[in-house]
Amino acid sequence: MALSPMMSKYLETKKEYPDCILFYRLGDFYEMFFEDATEVARELELTLTGKDCGLEERAPMCGVPYHAAETYINRLVQNGHKVAIAEQMEDPKLAKGLVKREVVRIVTPGTITSTGVLADDKNNYIISIFYIDERFGLAICDISTGDFFVTELVSIRELFDEIQKYQPTEIICNHAFEISGISLEELKKKYNITITSLDNTYFSEKNSIDILKRHFAVSSIEALGLSEFLDATISSGAMLRYLYEMQKSSCAQIVGISAYKNGDYMIVDTSSRRNLELVETMREKKKNGSLLGVLDKTNTAMGARMLRGFLEQPLVNKERIINRQEAVAELFDRYIDREELREYLNPIYDLERLMSRVVTKNANTRDLLSLSASMKMISPIKEVLKTFESEEIKKTNNNLDRLEDIIDIIDRAINEDSPLSLKEGNIINTGYNNEIDKLRQAKTEGKNWLASLESEEKEKTGIKNLKVKFNKVFGYYFEVTNSFKDMVPDYFIRKQTLTNAERYTTDKLKDLENIILGAEDKLNSLEYEVFVEIRDEIAKNVNRIQSSAKAVAYIDAICSLATVAYNNNYVKPEINTTGIIDIKDGRHPVVETMLSDDSFIANDTYLDQNKKRMSIITGPNMAGKSTYMRQTALICMMAQIGSFVPAKQANLCVCDRIFTRVGASDDLASGQSTFMVEMT
Repeated sequence: MALSPMMSKYLETKKEYPDCILFYRLGDFYEMFFEDATEVARELELTLTGKDCGLEERAPMCGVPYHAAETYINRLVQNGHKVAIAEQMEDPKLAKGLVKREVVRIVTPGTITSTGVLADDKNNYIISIFYIDERFGLAICDISTGDFFVTELVSIRELFDEIQKYQPTEIICNHAFEISGISLEELKKKYNITITSLDNTYFSEKNSIDILKRHFAVSSIEALGLSEFLDATISSGAMLRYLYEMQKSSCAQIVGISAYKNGDYMIVDTSSRRNLELVETMREKKKNGSLLGVLDKTNTAMGARMLRGFLEQPLVNKERIINRQEAVAELFDRYIDREELREYLNPIYDLERLMSRVVTKNANTRDLLSLSASMKMISPIKEVLKTFESEEIKKTNNNLDRLEDIIDIIDRAINEDSPLSLKEGNIINTGYNNEIDKLRQAKTEGKNWLASLESEEKEKTGIKNLKVKFNKVFGYYFEVTNSFKDMVPDYFIRKQTLTNAERYTTDKLKDLENIILGAEDKLNSLEYEVFVEIRDEIAKNVNRIQSSAKAVAYIDAICSLATVAYNNNYVKPEINTTGIIDIKDGRHPVVETMLSDDSFIANDTYLDQNKKRMSIITGPNMAGKSTYMRQTALICMMAQIGSFVPAKQANLCVCDRIFTRVGASDDLASGQSTFMVEMT
C-alpha cells in the first residue's frame, strides 16, 4: 500500500524540518501526525486519534483549531521545542488537486513574537556565539523589539557574566564552541535555554559581512561601527541568517546595531548581580523585593524594559551620567508636568512589539488600532516636553515623530469593531475603498432580494411559516414544517429531511445564492488584500516608529526614576572622578520600602583613595552588616544609572566594577539576615 498524496506531502515537508514539531494546516485546524502527534498529545494533553494515510495502520494524529494555535505553540516553545508552521498557500475551493502548503515561519524560544507569552517588562534575547582562539564574538538580539547589540569577550567568566546579564532563552553557536570543553548541557540546565550548534557556513566572515551590509544598506561594516569587532561581526551575520530562516522574513524591525566593549559599562559579575538582587530576588526569583521592583514605576512595557537595561548596564562615563541625571532632575522638579506625562504614557501599548508583528506579517486589526491609539499620545507628550531645558530631554523630544500620516491611514481604513479573524470580512471601514463599498451594497441588496423571494413564495404557495434560512453546509434553503409539506409545489427541490421539517431549494433561490455568496467571498477576500496593503505600508515606516518608541521608552524610564526619587525622598548625588564615596544618612533602597514605618536607621559611608581605601564592618548577628555593605553598592549603582539616591547627601565617584558575595543566604526583603536564614 502507498501513502496518500496528502500524507506524502506532509512527510516531505517534515523531512525538511526534522528538529521541529510540524503544525500542518488542514482547513480550520493545524494537525500533527506520527511521532509529532504522539509527543504533542502527551505534552499538551490532547486527544490522540488516527487518520487514514494509505497504509494498513492509521497514522497517529492530533490537532488544534487554527484560531487558538498560538496558545499551543507557545506552550511547546516554552518546553524547549521548535515549531514549524505550514500554512495553506491557496484557497482550497480554487485549488486544482492538492492544496499547496508551505512553512511560513519557525517559532523557537528566542524568536517568538507572540505578545501573549512574552513578559512585558523583560526582553526575550537570543545570543549568537562565535568562538575562536579562546575569544568569543557575541551578538545579542531581541527580535520582538528589534534590539541588536554586539560585543567581544576574552574569557569564559566574561561570557557567563553576559549570559547572566541578558538571560537569553536561546543560544546559537559555531561548532568550535560546542567542542570547546564548555558543557552545553550544563549551560542549558543552569540558564534554562535552548542551544543549537550551527554549520560553519553560518559563521563565514565573508557571508556575515555581506549579510550585514545588505540588511543595513551600508557599503562597509565601518559604517556600522564594527571595524574593531570582527569576531562579533561574524557572530551577528550568523544571527541575521538564522533569524531570516526562522521568520521567513527580512526582519526589517532590526533597524540598527550597536557595539560595546566590556569596559563601556560598569562590570558586575554573575555572583554580584545575583547577591545584590538587582532585577530579581535570590530566593524566589521575583521582581518584588529587588532594586528594580523599587525603581520601576513605568507606565509602558517599553519603558520598563529600558529601565531594566539601565540597571543591567550602569554608565561609567561621567558626562553621560550627568546628562541623564539632569533629565531626571528636571522631571523631579516639575511635578505637574511629570504627572501629565505619566497620564499620556499610560495608554500607550507596546509599540516595539506591535511593530515587530507588523513587519513579520503577524499583526491583525486590533494590533493596528492599538498602534494608532498609542501614536496619538505622542503629540501631547511633545507639547509637554517642548519647554524642558535638559539636553537629554530636548534630544529625545526631537526624536519623537508625531506619525500623523500613519494614524490617518489606520483610522480611515480599519473598522474599530472588526473581528479577530482577518478573513471573515468587516475589517475595512465603508468609504475607504470603492470596490469594497460596491460589494457590500450587493451583499445588502442580496438580503433584500431574499426577503422579497420569501414573501413571494409565501403568497404563491399559501405556506404561512415558510422561511428562507442559511447554514454553511447547505447554503440558502426554504424550510417548511411537516404540517405544510403537502402544500409544497413541484418546482421545490428537496435538500434535506428533518424530524419536524423539510428543506428545499428552487432555481431562483440557487441563482440568488450564487450572487450573494459570490459577493461575500469576493468582499472578504478583497478586505483581506486591502488590509495586507495597509499593513505593508505601515511596515515601510518601521524606522520612524521604532525611533519614536525608543524615545517614549526613555521618557517613561526617567519619569519613573524621578517619581521614585520624589516619593521616597531621594537626593541628587554629586559625581566625581577622584575616588571619593561620601554618603550622609544613606539608606538601603529596598529594605526601607519593606518596613511598615520609618524605622530604617540611616548610615554614613566614607571611602577615598588616600587615607581610607577600605572599611572593615563588624557587629553581632542580625546587626545589619550585609544590609549596610550592599546599601553602599546599590547607592553607587543607582547614581550611575542617573537616578537620585536614598541619602541626605551623596558625593560619589564613578565605579568601573562592583564585586560582592556578601549575604548569599539572607532575605533582606523579608527581614531575614544571613544568620537567621542559616539557623532556620
